[in-house]
This record gives sequence, C-alpha cells and structure tokens, in this order.
Amino acid sequence: MIRWLAVLLLALMGASPALADELRPVSIQFEQRDANGWRVAWKQPLSSPADDRFVMPTLPRDCRITSEPKREMAALAVLGSAEVACAGEVAGQPIGWPNLVGQGDAILRIVPLDRPEQVYRLTAGQPTAVFAARPAAAQVWRSYFVIGVEHILAGWDHLLFVIALVLLVEKPGPVVKAATAFTIAHSLTLAAVTLGFAGLPQRPVEALIALSIVFLAVEVAKDGRSTLARRLPWFVAFVFGLLHGFGFAGALHEIGLPEGEVPAALVSFNLGVEAGQLLVILGVLLLRAALRRSAPRVETPALRLATYAIGITGSFWLIERIAG
Repeated sequence: MIRWLAVLLLALMGASPALADELRPVSIQFEQRDANGWRVAWKQPLSSPADDRFVMPTLPRDCRITSEPKREMAALAVLGSAEVACAGEVAGQPIGWPNLVGQGDAILRIVPLDRPEQVYRLTAGQPTAVFAARPAAAQVWRSYFVIGVEHILAGWDHLLFVIALVLLVEKPGPVVKAATAFTIAHSLTLAAVTLGFAGLPQRPVEALIALSIVFLAVEVAKDGRSTLARRLPWFVAFVFGLLHGFGFAGALHEIGLPEGEVPAALVSFNLGVEAGQLLVILGVLLLRAALRRSAPRVETPALRLATYAIGITGSFWLIERIAG
C-alpha cells in the first residue's frame, strides 16, 4: 500500500502544468458546401513551439483536395483547411486522422447539408469513423460523456481539487454531497459560458483554480481545527465549483459543440465529469480505508505527505500561471 501511495505522490509532484487543465484533442470538421463540394478544417495540437509537423485528415476515398491547403499557426497548434470535391455519395466511407498514437483523441464533426450533424470521438485504436447515412441518436451523448470522464481523470487541477476535498471531508456521505455541489456549480457556469450568458478571461481563471487547490490543501493541513471548509464543505465546493466551471468551458471550447445538439452535449459532458469524480472519490476512500486497516501508524504521515504534495503542486501552478 505504501508503494502505491509513493507512486501517487510521484505522479502529483511530476504532473505537468501544461496538462493541468487542457483537453487538447485533434479537432476535425468536414462540412458540405454544395452537392459535391466540401470543406475540411482541422486543429492539430503541437507538443512545443519548435514542433513543425503538418498532418492532414484522412478523407473519404471518393474525395480529393481541390485547393492548396491553408496553414496557420496558433498557440501550440496548427490550423489547417482545404476545399474538397467528392464524387457521389460519401455516406458509408471512412474519415479520420492518421497516427493518433501520442496525440490522444480526436473529435470529428461532419456537417452535411441535408442530414443532422454527426460527432465522433476517434482514438488510437479507432482513428477513423464511417460517415453514417442515418446517424445514431445516442452518438453525441456517448461521445461527450466519454470526453467528460476523460477530462476529470486527465485534468490534473480538477482531479487534485477532488482528491483534496475527499481528504478534507473523509466520510463518504458528506464527500458525495460536497462533490454533487461542486458538479451543480460547475454545470451552471459551464452552461452560462457555453450559451453566451457569462465569461471570464482564461488566464486568471486558471490561476484561481490553482489557488483553490492550495486553499483546500491548507485546510486539510489544519487537522482537527474547526474551519468553514470543514463545517460547510458543500458550500466551499459549490463556490469553487462555479470557478472550475469556467475552466471546463475553456476546455470544451477547444473541442467545440455540435450545432443543434448543444443541450445533449452539455448534459452528457457534465454526466461524464460527475462519473469521473465519483470514480476518483471511490478510489481515494478505498485507498484510505485499506491504509487504515493495513498500516494504521502510517496513515497520518502518509496523508500529511499527500497534502503537502497537493499544496506544493497547486502553488507551483499558481505561480506559473500568474507569471506566465
């Protein structure tokens, strides 16, 4: 058990700030212009400013590029686009992204003129999707649910916030209540930002999210003291959840939402985030219970070490985001 705790601490100390709250998949849009004309546009994340790769999507076999591909540089990404001509019906043909290994996932949006928009999540194991003549009704729900789960598990700052919340509250019932309050709050701000009712600059939001992690780590370190966070953990989780919702909105903006399916995408994304949170909560509670049974003398110093690791990581992100 101590070995697993050490692995967790090393992961926390080695978490990359660049990956803290980023969900940066490849983004592809294949949009129909007329009977045979289409336009393909894509966003290709880069690992560093020196990375000069320029990869193009894999088009249906009966389609060909009719214009010189355009290339624009963005922050750690390449934006590409090209005009495409397709001979006949493209339904039933694959479209996707080559070499997804090491680049995570890809989000593919197909926008035909006479059919509903289709959204697919591509992976290294399944880097292409077949353009469906009649898209499945559950397509958007399934894709954005998985994206939500992945974001909470891969977004280190949200993940550390949830872990610190569990360490602070300890008991399963109050933890679930606090996590639910966190979900309700970030769902409100996520919806408000997505629908255009609210918005905040992303840089200060990311700094404040890091500050929320530091705050919880300090509260956990005040073992045995009666503080607001210990008395009303659901309230603290709700307040910070409003803030984290702006971070989720920034990540979801990178992916994009399917026109006509925005409510379904928002709800399924939030359900995925909640499912991911519950998995994290269950894992931390089980780990702590096992530690308490197998090595009770180690529990207190181990939790203190984990708390310091979370606090140091949050502080590093805070300084980096303010200075950067």
